[in-house]
Formats: sequence, C-alpha cells, structure tokens
Amino acid sequence: MPITWNQQLVKKENKSLVLSQIINHAPLSRADIAQRSGLNKGTVSSLVAELIEEKLINESGPGESSGGRRPVMLHFNHGAGHTIGIDLGVNYILGVLTDLSGNIIVHKNESYKNISYEDTMSRVVNIIKALISAAPPSPYNIVGIGVGTPGIVDKKGILLLAPNLGWHDIPFQTELERIFQIPVIVENEANTGAYGEKRFGVGQHADNLIYISAGIGIGAGIIINGELYSGFTGYSGEVGHMTIDRNGVKCTCGNKGCWELYASEQALLSKYYSKNLKKENGLDDIISLAKQGNKEVLETLAEIGENLALGIINIIHAFNPEQIIIGNRLASCKQWLEPKVKEVIQQYTSPFNQTDIRIDFSNPIMPVSAIGASAFSAEAFLKAQLEIK
Repeated sequence: MPITWNQQLVKKENKSLVLSQIINHAPLSRADIAQRSGLNKGTVSSLVAELIEEKLINESGPGESSGGRRPVMLHFNHGAGHTIGIDLGVNYILGVLTDLSGNIIVHKNESYKNISYEDTMSRVVNIIKALISAAPPSPYNIVGIGVGTPGIVDKKGILLLAPNLGWHDIPFQTELERIFQIPVIVENEANTGAYGEKRFGVGQHADNLIYISAGIGIGAGIIINGELYSGFTGYSGEVGHMTIDRNGVKCTCGNKGCWELYASEQALLSKYYSKNLKKENGLDDIISLAKQGNKEVLETLAEIGENLALGIINIIHAFNPEQIIIGNRLASCKQWLEPKVKEVIQQYTSPFNQTDIRIDFSNPIMPVSAIGASAFSAEAFLKAQLEIK
C-alpha cells in the first residue's frame, strides 16, 4: 500500500530529527535517539538503517552500558561529502574546502586591486578548481559551492548591485553552476559571516547577534532567535549606507554621508593617504606602523574606532542584540579599535540597551564568511538528501 503525502512528510521530519540529533549530540545509541527525540525505537532503527545505507552516518564500537549489552554508537559521517565556500571581497578572494561539519581541509586566498569582473570571475573559478582538486575521496564528492559577495543579492543568486565593485546584475549562481555542474548558493557576505560566527565562531552562544562586516564597505548580518534575518525582500543589512552626515561625502551608492565612508577599511586608507603617506601601502602596512607606535596612524585608528562606534550605537538602539561582532578586515585592527569603540558605545548608548550586551571582534585568522557560505551549501545538500525520493 503506497504511503500518503502526509506519511511522507512525517517520515521526512522524523528522519531529519534523527539526523539532527546525531549531528549535534553524537555519539548516540539508537536508544539515546529514541529517548531524546520522543520517537519509538522501531521508527528510530528503521531511519538509522536508511541513513547508514545513504552513508550519512556510521556505527562505531560499543559505548558504555548501565547494565546489559553495550550499545552500538552512531556518528555523523562528516566526510560523506565536501563543500566549497568563497568569500569574495572587494580586494580579495578567500576560498575554503570543508567537510559537512565545517572543518577546513584546504584554504586558498588571493589579494588584488581594481580588477574587472571578468578577471575576478576567472580568479574565483581557478580557486574553486584548485579546491575541488584538493578534495579527498568521499561518497558524494563535492556537494555544493557557497559564495558570499558584497552587495545586494536576490533569491536567484543574482548580484543586483555591488557599489564598491562597480557591478550590477551579475548572474553569479547561474554562471558558476554552468561551469561546475554543482549546486551553488550565493549570499551577501555579511550574512555568510554572521552565519559563520553563529555556527563556528565567537557567536555560538548568542541567539540574537549582529555581525558587522567592516571591509572596504560595511554590511551587517543579523541573527534573530538563532535564525538569519533577511528582511521582507531579502535585502536587510545594508547598514553601511545609512546616512550619518547628510551633507557629507558622496558615496558610490549615490547618497551622501554614508556610514561606510567614515568607518570602513576604505575610510581608514583614505585618511591614511590624506596625511601624505604612501598610497601603495595597504591595511597590513597600517597595522605594521601601528605596532611601531606611529602617532598619525594611531590617531587615525582612534578616529575610525569612534566612527565605527557611532554607527553601532544606532544598530544597538534599533535591534537590542545580545552581541555585536565586528568582523572582516578591520577585525585585524582590534587592539587599536576596541578601546575607542567600547568607550564611545558606553558613553552614548542608552543604559537600558547596554545591559549584558557583548561587543566582540572576529578572530582574524578564521575565515567566517567563507565557512558560513560552505555551511549554507552543506545544509542544502543534507536537506535535499532527506527528501523522500
């Protein structure tokens, strides 16, 4: 007798629940899963058998027993497949190859300045090819590619507008799927960064956080009640273009006085260059001078920290988050930015909004945006595998 649509849906939900328990709490026995999930032991055994056959989980040696036969323990097979995550910045590309649990196997990165879309795309493709070649054998091979890119991305993976790159209407998802014949997810890089921090970084213990991606521009990824918030049309987080000086400098977006003109990596470089310092120098040179105690550089960093804080104060008042995470390239300036950022936030933020809030910086050596993009693809793969064929 064929099963009904409702039965299919229930089976899918139960199978997802069993896999989720194993992913999050392994090692577990079948009895453990039944107890934690509320499913009966027969249902659990049947679904576990399917997941083993599909190579998504595996059995290990017997675990501890409180009496009687020692149970066989189950683990998530994080090596069943691999995903690729790309963090595409205005002046860099960072790519990672991960297993299905987000563990980095290989990473590649490349820096550049002022190159065309065609040249950028060529570099992205070459990095992806190198990561695919580095993947160890697995049952499902490469199951997906995730890309985090600056700018506004629609639900079809089209980059509608990236002012700092000078791009618009770029069909990223379609183009990469045509080249690699692998499912591709394209997201705003602040969203992938927020997700990476929530899953693997300093945001793991916060259910309501705002990730500030402070690179050449500024964007925000928003996590509310543990879930990524994208807004009504999917374009939330464009905080770099909130006006903080309506008579200020004109932005590449067409407006004047946007926050990112005063508090981003580009703002830091512009102020650095305005002091008649070498224009070929970049962020790494500024950090080197800061370590040497260069007075002009330290004053500039303090000014950027103050401007960064002023925008964050508006975000705190709007969202009342439990954690703010400052990430992307400016996170590497933490030791000089953090004192001024925290000082200004404490001075100008409502006391009601300061209760228990944490202000943190990303770990600069952890590629959270690339890992977040990779995790999006891993989850899409697992969701597809759980569909009843």
